[in-house]
Amino acid sequence: MIHEILPVGLLQCNCSILGDETSREAIVIDPGDDIPAIQAILQRHGLLVKSIVITHAHIDHIAGARRLKQLTGAPVYYNENDLPLVKMMDVQASWLQMATPEVDAPDASLADGQTVSVEGIKGTVLHTPGHTQGSICLYLPEQKVLISGDTLFAGSVGRTDLPGGNTSQLIRSIHDQLLPLSDDVKVVPGHGPNTTIGEERNDNLFLQNQ
Repeated sequence: MIHEILPVGLLQCNCSILGDETSREAIVIDPGDDIPAIQAILQRHGLLVKSIVITHAHIDHIAGARRLKQLTGAPVYYNENDLPLVKMMDVQASWLQMATPEVDAPDASLADGQTVSVEGIKGTVLHTPGHTQGSICLYLPEQKVLISGDTLFAGSVGRTDLPGGNTSQLIRSIHDQLLPLSDDVKVVPGHGPNTTIGEERNDNLFLQNQ
C-alpha cells in the first residue's frame, strides 16, 4: 500500500493518502487544506481518489474536502454527529482568523464498524467520540495501521475544551476502541509524529489509572 502523510494548513493537520499499487485507487483522509499539494502526490503515484474520509469536522481537517470532491468526483464521508460543528464553520474560522470554507453535509455518514474500501484497501470505522461527538478513527487491519484523527496522539490525547468535547468520553473511547488493538499497530495521528498502540498503552500518561 502507498501511504503518504502530508501536513496541511495552518495547524499542520496530517492528511493521509492511501493508494493501492495495483488498482491505483485511493482514499484521502482529512484534506484540510493545500489541495494542490495533495493533487501533486496523487498525480505522482497515478492514483484515482474514490473516497474522501474526514475523521472529524474541525476546520483544519475538513476545509478542503469540498474542493477535493469537485476535482475528483469522490464522495465525502464523515459521522453525522459532527454536523453541528459544520453549521458553526464561521465560528471555527474566526478561531484561526481565516476565511470561512464551504463545507457540505457528508455524502454518507460513517458508523461504527462500517467498512470504507477501494480495490486493494479496506478500513474499518471506529467511532471514538470525545474530541468531537462524531470523531472516528480508520483501522486498516491488513496493514496494521490506525488513522486516529485527533483522538489519540503520540504521548497525548485530543483536547476536549471545544464544542462537542468530553474528556471522560474520550478516554473511554480510547480504552474501548483503540487499546484492544495489538501493540504493533502503527498509529498515524491527526497532528504530529506517528506512534504505536503499544507505546501509548505503556507510556501515555493520559491513559494511565483510568
